Amino acid sequence: MSDTPQPPDITGTHDERVGLEYLEMGADKVIGRLQIEPHHHQPYGIVHGGVYCSIVESLASVGAAAWAGEHGYGGAVGLTNTTDFLRAISEGSVTATATPIHQGRSQQLWQVEVTRDSDGKPVAAGRVRLQHIKETSG
Repeated sequence: MSDTPQPPDITGTHDERVGLEYLEMGADKVIGRLQIEPHHHQPYGIVHGGVYCSIVESLASVGAAAWAGEHGYGGAVGLTNTTDFLRAISEGSVTATATPIHQGRSQQLWQVEVTRDSDGKPVAAGRVRLQHIKETSG
């Protein structure tokens, strides 16, 4: 069995429906990519802010869960998600990178930067605070 964290099975989940692809996953960094499609748009033809919130939440949660698992916790659940929308786009792809700011005894704080692949410019940035959950007995 490998010690390398494996991307989560997103079959049938929100991440699959959105089209989020995990490129790298670990307790200290998670990278994901999304190809922008018309179903990601709000009525004015630009990416809906909720899409960015979803990316931020998903990547931070996956990284926090990986770290929590390595430290004997049952996982981590999100408490807050604060996402800022920096630049409107309507096509192309974006890559998001999540890194921890704090990984403590009971909580973690992760930051996520979402950039446009065509030129590397930021389109959104967010922070997610997560609470550890205790290991459950089977």
